[in-house]
Amino acid sequence: MTVHSGSCLCGAVTFDVKGDFDSFYICHCRYCQKGTGSAFAANLFVPAGALTWLSGKETVTSFTLPSTAHRKSFCNVCGSAVPGVEDSGDVLVPAGCLDTEVVIPPTANIFNASRARWEADIAAAPAFDALPES
Repeated sequence: MTVHSGSCLCGAVTFDVKGDFDSFYICHCRYCQKGTGSAFAANLFVPAGALTWLSGKETVTSFTLPSTAHRKSFCNVCGSAVPGVEDSGDVLVPAGCLDTEVVIPPTANIFNASRARWEADIAAAPAFDALPES
């Protein structure tokens, strides 16, 4: 069985996800843009029961936007996105919090109508392996 490991930025929260991911959505909705501070959220989904907290479960806070199903879970020490349990019981795993490689390709881009205008220019911007020198 595949085991994926992850953590928050400060290391207070660590977890394992057992099994394969069901889907991998790149969400461009305004809620995900606000929640990530970026153009989109990259979210993986696994069935209920796949998540095991190894440390820091008590530092995880979840916020549900009123009158929506939009939920964001995060470490209340460093603010990093961490897994959260959806109303369905399925687990949403932010791809960026995984310490193991994500091998599943994205299933779909969703809420494309809300895509940030500048997102189309990302691929054309100069690329550096580290912070460029001024």
